[in-house]
Amino acid sequence: MLRHFGVKRTYGHNLKLAVLLSLTAGFVNAAGFLGFAALTTNVTGHAALFAEGIAKQDWNMARLIAIWMILFLAGAFASSLIVNKLGHNGRFSFALPIVLEIIILLFCAFSTTRIGFGLSKVFFAGILLFAMGMQNALVSVISGSVVRTTHLTGTFTDLGIELAQLRIHNLAAQDDLLSRIKLRSSIILFFMLGALSGAYLFKYISFQAFLVPVSILCFTLLYDVSRLNIKRYYSNFRYRKKARLQTSKDN
Repeated sequence: MLRHFGVKRTYGHNLKLAVLLSLTAGFVNAAGFLGFAALTTNVTGHAALFAEGIAKQDWNMARLIAIWMILFLAGAFASSLIVNKLGHNGRFSFALPIVLEIIILLFCAFSTTRIGFGLSKVFFAGILLFAMGMQNALVSVISGSVVRTTHLTGTFTDLGIELAQLRIHNLAAQDDLLSRIKLRSSIILFFMLGALSGAYLFKYISFQAFLVPVSILCFTLLYDVSRLNIKRYYSNFRYRKKARLQTSKDN
């Protein structure tokens, strides 16, 4: 799901990645907005706020929004740089951006005692934007720009185009198109499910709600690592078994 690139990557890998990380992004989007009064998974809305700040000559607001947008960009840059430096074939080239995202979400989960003690909601909104920039770039690089999980504008656009291309009377000849529609629909569905869960849980457990996306990201990492270890164990087992059989024949 995270370790496969290029021709090794399958539709199943992209679908699993889309489901888990769209769920995470939707949750962070809702919980981040309720907790820190800012959109924390994309910069589209912030562009309008930046323009409003300039128009009103509210330079403090404009500067803050500009910093937030730069933090999202910095997260995307850092994630892409990490993957490219470690190499697509590195054992854990995918892991470091997700680990950094987990650390940031954990920091936000226990932020109640920190707000008002030198750290403001503005700071937490900024680090969440950095984390979501990392996630969006990581998913884009891994999937070859097929999957994007932190916003829905492009996904809705692509889904509308693909639905218009669908030929009801020739579904069998459009398997690839149907797969893309299923992928886009899954991203939208699980992003919305994550957003609903984030809003509902934040109402009851406040900032500790961020522990839910932490759990999802930990599961994503462990799933890939465990599959890697199982496949290596199985390959080694087959190799040793084949070697023993060859030795028996030779004797």
